[in-house]
Amino acid sequence: MLRAAYWLSAIIYLPLGLILYFFPTSLSQLLSLSPLWLARLSGALLTAWGGLIIAAAFKPDSITRYGLATANLLAVATLVPATLRGTVGAASSAVLAVCGVLGVSGLLALAGGERRV
Repeated sequence: MLRAAYWLSAIIYLPLGLILYFFPTSLSQLLSLSPLWLARLSGALLTAWGGLIIAAAFKPDSITRYGLATANLLAVATLVPATLRGTVGAASSAVLAVCGVLGVSGLLALAGGERRV
């Protein structure tokens, strides 16, 4: 169950980081994303976090599972209120779906228990 939490998180963070890192300039002007370097920096950090999660998924332990749970639940706590206040439509539904996956993954990491050797 703990490995599933790691893989669910990596499935979200790694592609999102790559999308943000390679965000096209023409699309950033359409979305009025002014500091493109901020999107690239956050993309690099999310890609690195996704890679770390994949590496940790092969040998999960009790220390990294609390970090995973904390990161996922904080992401959910940040995104849900902003989404409910902000946009309506497909983008809002997509962000809420991502929040659902991250929330389930965070709860799985907390309930994962100790790894047996």
